[in-house]
Amino acid sequence: MTKHVGVVYFITSIALLAVGALQSWNIALSIFNLCIISAVMALGLNIQWGYAGLFNVGIMGFTALGALTAVVVSMPKVQRAWVVASNGLILSFLSFIAVVISIVLARRLLPLTSSLRLPVTIGLLIAGYLLIGNFFLPATKQIEAIDPVISGYLGGMGLPILLSWPIAGIVTAVAGWLIGKVSLGLRGDYFAIATLGISDIIIAIIKYEEWLSRGVRNVTGIPRPVPYEIDLLDLSWFVSLTHFLGVTDINNASSIFVKLCYGVLFFVVLAIILWLSERALKSPWGRMMRAIRDNRDAAEAMGKDVKARYLQVFILGCAICGIAGAMLATLEGQFTPTSYIPLRFTFLIWVMVILGGSGNNWGAVLGGVIIWFLWVEVEPVGNWFVSIITASLPKTSFITTHLIAGTSYTRYLLMGIILLSVMRFAPRGLIPER
Repeated sequence: MTKHVGVVYFITSIALLAVGALQSWNIALSIFNLCIISAVMALGLNIQWGYAGLFNVGIMGFTALGALTAVVVSMPKVQRAWVVASNGLILSFLSFIAVVISIVLARRLLPLTSSLRLPVTIGLLIAGYLLIGNFFLPATKQIEAIDPVISGYLGGMGLPILLSWPIAGIVTAVAGWLIGKVSLGLRGDYFAIATLGISDIIIAIIKYEEWLSRGVRNVTGIPRPVPYEIDLLDLSWFVSLTHFLGVTDINNASSIFVKLCYGVLFFVVLAIILWLSERALKSPWGRMMRAIRDNRDAAEAMGKDVKARYLQVFILGCAICGIAGAMLATLEGQFTPTSYIPLRFTFLIWVMVILGGSGNNWGAVLGGVIIWFLWVEVEPVGNWFVSIITASLPKTSFITTHLIAGTSYTRYLLMGIILLSVMRFAPRGLIPER
């Protein structure tokens, strides 16, 4: 890491410390934790776009899938749901396998020139849909009818929440493989449209399949990998530590301690992913990916399997976004499908990568920290600024009410200004790729 990079990171650290000193350390640590998760997402996108030039606009879909994995892995099982619906789910799964095998066998047995290949495939798909629905729909209705206020879904496997983070990476990697096999043959702009549509489909499935995710009713009480604040108050060593440090507000101290624990965990994950990303970038594989990005035709002429390499890098980026999604659900302690808005937050992640420096891992991390910090802090700073310039005006005046109502939109205005400024004055980002 060069001296220039160190200076930029130092300034960013000072800004976070200023929030702790001027507002509260609880707020500063909350921003810090979310900045790290944003940096992990930015690293995932940077691997796809910065390494290989893949224009993925479906980041939120994979993030939501990672969060859902945290629910499925760590939440306790709803025993009644399994009792009433296990047979139906098993039969629907076996039917799905049978349909897939039937389609594969039918297409292999029929010659490529046969006019029956397409009608037979469509017929088997329709028959499979009806067969699977015959078992699947009654089972899911039974699940959703079980105590819908507090349950209404299958639950999870009751495993440790930390285990869900690597599993989320595996699940989203498999999803990335399936999607990449279908869509990576498309031209760049069509690929972007396809990933956006697939992201919407993933989020829609998660939102409306209540038997799996509780849908709009949300999943709450996701287990923590760190202590609960109320439990810390009963621990003698923690109480003694607060007395030793001269802390009078023990409740606030417990909240800060929990956020510090989260921060350490998240920082370790970020450090591991950053280290692996740097190793990959500087390896022969990384040089090959950049060669493909810069001139695909020349790379193909040298005998490189471009589509296979695109699939590799797409899977890696999706896996990292899935891990970030599981981390986010763990931090929030709940899974809210409606909060995963594809265009809104995908735009933010793209601004992070562009601001930091596309193709530079350290730049992607820096962009993630800066953009999320500004996204959180610009509104309170805007409210403070409006209160100063309208101090001499009546509280009910049109100008005061209009300016106060408009402060919530300053973050969108600022993101647009940042993006335009970077594209005009620093098109390679704050930390350009070497």
